Amino acid sequence: MCGIVGYVGSNSSLEVLLGGLRRLEYRGYDSAGVAVIGVDGTLSTRKRAGKLAVLADDLEASPMADGQTGIGHTRWATHGGPTDVNAHPHLSADGRIALIHNGIIENFAGLKQELLDDGFVFDSETDTEVAAKMLGREYEAGGGLAAALGRVVSRLDGAFTLLAVHQDEPGVVVGARRNSPLVIGLGEGENFLGSDVAAFVEHTHRALAIGQDQIVVITADEVTVTDFDGEPVETHEFEVSWDASAAEKGGWSSFMAKEISEEPEAVANTILGRVVDGQVVLPELEGLDEMLAGIDRVIVIACGTASYSGLVGKYAIEKWARVPVEVELSHEFRYREPVLNERTLVVSISQSGETMDTLMAVKYAIANGARTLSICNTQGATIARESDAVVYTHAGPEVAVASTKAFVAQITALYLFGLHLSRVRGTLDPEVAAHQLAELQSIPAKIEQVLGNGAEITQLAKWMSDSRAVLFLGRHVGYPIALEGALKLKELAYIHAEGFAAGELKHGPIALIEPGQPVFVIVPSPRDPNSLHAKVVSNIQEIRARGARILAIAEEGDVAVLPFADEVIRIPLAAPLFEPLLTVIPLQLFAMELATAKGLDVDQPRNLAKSVTVE
Repeated sequence: MCGIVGYVGSNSSLEVLLGGLRRLEYRGYDSAGVAVIGVDGTLSTRKRAGKLAVLADDLEASPMADGQTGIGHTRWATHGGPTDVNAHPHLSADGRIALIHNGIIENFAGLKQELLDDGFVFDSETDTEVAAKMLGREYEAGGGLAAALGRVVSRLDGAFTLLAVHQDEPGVVVGARRNSPLVIGLGEGENFLGSDVAAFVEHTHRALAIGQDQIVVITADEVTVTDFDGEPVETHEFEVSWDASAAEKGGWSSFMAKEISEEPEAVANTILGRVVDGQVVLPELEGLDEMLAGIDRVIVIACGTASYSGLVGKYAIEKWARVPVEVELSHEFRYREPVLNERTLVVSISQSGETMDTLMAVKYAIANGARTLSICNTQGATIARESDAVVYTHAGPEVAVASTKAFVAQITALYLFGLHLSRVRGTLDPEVAAHQLAELQSIPAKIEQVLGNGAEITQLAKWMSDSRAVLFLGRHVGYPIALEGALKLKELAYIHAEGFAAGELKHGPIALIEPGQPVFVIVPSPRDPNSLHAKVVSNIQEIRARGARILAIAEEGDVAVLPFADEVIRIPLAAPLFEPLLTVIPLQLFAMELATAKGLDVDQPRNLAKSVTVE
């Protein structure tokens, strides 16, 4: 949610800000704005409700003074609707300070009343304007912009990233963060601030992460980071491993189409460098073998799609490492006061590493004595830094709001962790482990095969574009994929979709079946003597007898489903635990193509943001 960019340097600040905001559009927003200190020393702002193109068109029609210092923002409405007035930046009472904000200031009402009592006047409905007016008042007390911001943030409760500029301090941008993402980009004769590295990756690959409750000051030649009390803090530089072209469509019809095409690479890159002498070794977990050997429970915490990757991972980790695994929604986890101790490993999953519900759950786990591991796709992210260890996925930047390649990379990372854990705990025969690893390494080529059948899924989606509801059934590792398939359809096509464990049919959901009802069924392999293939085929017969239209996803050579399925989508042969990495691909493609057939924006679905950075 909310994209933030700050810049000081020798280039056009407007050009840098608008370019950064374009690369941050994937985060989701409903208005945009910029503030620039012009070469004549005056502060100018421009903000508009709607997409970034509305602001860009307005600037083209009526140019504003450009300069070399500025801040830019895309807003996701929380306090106050998506209007020009509520858009950021917001100004101090004297109009000499511009401020932008990501997050929610929870105690804004009391602070606003204090300002009203002192005679301040407000133009917007936002909590952000409260911070802007406070900053103006504190600036008048002396000490400069950074000191004034330090005094302001000491009074704020909630989650926030704040960036500000002052007309009297050209060449300076200050920022502060608490429970909300902010990262520094290090250039030559220029420096940047951003919600994430996409904001400045076109200009530099060198970055610094900002810690909790810290303030940053950038000029063209210097970066200073302190805590909220003004004390210097240590920072750690990291290299961004992808370039700006990775966040461009590159000729694809949508970012989602591009990112689905990159799934073989996302899996392969997540495995790369983590296999030593035919076994999985995660360098990130070096020195933690004793701790991992002693854990007696794993709790996976995540939200949305990431939670479904955790459900898939649960099957593998329990089977291979013989340790119980629970999967919980991050936003429910800490509120039920779970029982945790030093033998509990809490594994958080977040593509952005900034998901606020998950971050707060990680902090709760740490405070209650648990050990923590993060699975994350974003270098320098807050959740990764807060955790005892991190296993990065290497999916590359994911721009489309609906997650695809990050999902398969998360499952891959969980499988690698399961194999690593089984080796540390001595619970899996080495030959069996080697066979499982070989299966995982074969998956990228098999995903390529599934992607090669995209034309039939496109046609199927067009035929079903007028569907009002679609159901998804699966068992074992197919159940989380049924949940994910339903979520993708809800996200992208705005139609009712539900995923069920197939065994639950007779316990209620079968009442939903009526003639013509489309039902996707993830069919397990018949080759596994312990598989649930026969039971799932029985489920198919039950719902077909009631008039459902069956869309089966089954492996090559499975003829048992043919008499009962209206459509069969084939996947290559794979060991049962690895089938989710293949069966999810047709469901992603189907959701994307059905939404496209309805004329919808598959990259930025309504009401959704890529990264949920507020609770």
